[in-house]
Amino acid sequence: MQSIAIINLVLLAGSALLAIGILSSLVAQRFGAPLLLVFLLIGVFIGEDGPGGVHFNDYRTTYLIGSFALAVILFDGGLRTRLSTFRGVLAPSILLATLGVIITALVVSALVMPLLGMTFSQALLVGAMVAPTDAAAVFFLLRAGGLQLQRHVGSTLEIESGTNDPVAVLLTIVLVEVLLSGARTPVVELIAMMVQHGVLGAIGGAVGGFVIVWVLNRVELPTGLHPIFSIAVAVVTFAATQVLHGSGFLAVYVAGLIVGNRRVRAFASIISFHDAATWLVQILMFIVLGLLVTPSRLVDAIIPGLAVSFFLMFVARPVAVFLCLGPYKFAVNERIFVSWVGLRGAVSIFLAAIPTLAGLPNGEIYFNIAFITVVVSLVVQGWTLTPLARRLGLALPQARRDVSRVEIDLPGQQEHEMVGYHIAEGSAVLEPGASPRWARPVFVVREDRILEPAMAGPLQPGDYGYFLAPPERVRELDRLFTPGERDTGEHSNFPLRAGVQLSVLSDLYGLDVDSELGERTVADHFAEELENEPTPGDRLSLGMATLVVHTVRDGRVAEAELEIGDRAGDSDIKPDSLDLALSALARRFRVLERRIFNRR
Repeated sequence: MQSIAIINLVLLAGSALLAIGILSSLVAQRFGAPLLLVFLLIGVFIGEDGPGGVHFNDYRTTYLIGSFALAVILFDGGLRTRLSTFRGVLAPSILLATLGVIITALVVSALVMPLLGMTFSQALLVGAMVAPTDAAAVFFLLRAGGLQLQRHVGSTLEIESGTNDPVAVLLTIVLVEVLLSGARTPVVELIAMMVQHGVLGAIGGAVGGFVIVWVLNRVELPTGLHPIFSIAVAVVTFAATQVLHGSGFLAVYVAGLIVGNRRVRAFASIISFHDAATWLVQILMFIVLGLLVTPSRLVDAIIPGLAVSFFLMFVARPVAVFLCLGPYKFAVNERIFVSWVGLRGAVSIFLAAIPTLAGLPNGEIYFNIAFITVVVSLVVQGWTLTPLARRLGLALPQARRDVSRVEIDLPGQQEHEMVGYHIAEGSAVLEPGASPRWARPVFVVREDRILEPAMAGPLQPGDYGYFLAPPERVRELDRLFTPGERDTGEHSNFPLRAGVQLSVLSDLYGLDVDSELGERTVADHFAEELENEPTPGDRLSLGMATLVVHTVRDGRVAEAELEIGDRAGDSDIKPDSLDLALSALARRFRVLERRIFNRR
């Protein structure tokens, strides 16, 4: 009976910790605190030196939980990444994820050798553990606080953080083996092993991804099992690739990319399930990692840990970024920002557990240094990421406020899914003829009654409308149901063809447009600057005006609007539409005059 009581107490403590972690995440989001830091501190709080007094030093269990959690997180990261984001940034991202990790580790080792009196291999091991950026932290913080980055900057960071783990893991494991055996591994052999892990990881991920797609689309699974099956096969892909001496971390990311970029049955339920699953494994992993830390034993490591942290932030990471991005068209402010978003997280602490698990002498010093580095990185870099993006001019205007959408998969077909929206006051869908023809109304819920579209008539504020729509076009509906999208009369919108050049807009409307961008068309400008494929309602600043996407065809902007007025800038002057139209007409005549004169 005593054993049963202990089990019940464990269940009580575990469920309470989960609830505390979830509530803490809400507080963290409100104050902009990185979630990883919050969960780590909860683990420390209930640990050996905290009020909880729980003694936990099981590195084997930690490694198991960390491997499973990272597999799920990386699969989810690939699942949400559109292949279109790879355009133009694949080469610099992969270079950062491979050569960048090695350069960072080497630069850090140059400090660690004299600082801690370590050999080159030992110091390089410290560098390898803190070199990778954390995908979970980067994915979360880039989407937190409403931050939207320019496309090539945001895509570079996400691809790098999702693919740099394999190099760091391999480098760490090889160095641990070298230190345990006392042998020396030739550089050529080390590079060959990394290539092998990368190639096998990519192949394993491709096989796993296509297996998931094939089964989901061909096999009639019971309702609710599609997302569980996708996670199960993702973890199988990870483990099988690791057994074959490939990179399981790269494999699950590639598998997620394949599943997320192909038409898959029950995709809406898979995404919804992954929202909960990734939160759960993050909370579990971060709390367990926090439990491993004993603050009283960190005292001797605080000074060297802080030195490594700030050296990594201000020297090692910037050196790697500037060297790797040198051959590519990244401005100085963009390189500075990429350097600063080198967030360390669970991956570094996870790798720091390997030396102790392998029985390496003085393994605790590696763990303590990595833990301090992660905490400092999340506090300093995590809290300053959004302000720095705005200060460097890399944050884009918000496309729209979030809209609440319910997605329902229709069994037996993939062409349509059902989506439901709450009709709020001020939604554009309330305008006559606003609903697109490809969105077929199914029913309307009004005052607790379910009405057919013909009986319901025009939509009214407070209704809940349900529509059949192609999955790839669902995002286009969001703008129609977003409150505040209707014209308030406080600004003027001028329709544009997507093929018009920015230099022409500059001449016609007196906008301050960079001369280097003058030859771009409106469609090209959205394609280059937005992180993802454009959707109706996406916005980009253009001088004192704002470009707004109106229509998208085949992934490119077909029609847009130039918005001038209160919403386009911060000016207190509110010109009326007639003044703006007359000014624009006068500019057109001046442009026409210059063109005629030049021809003569």
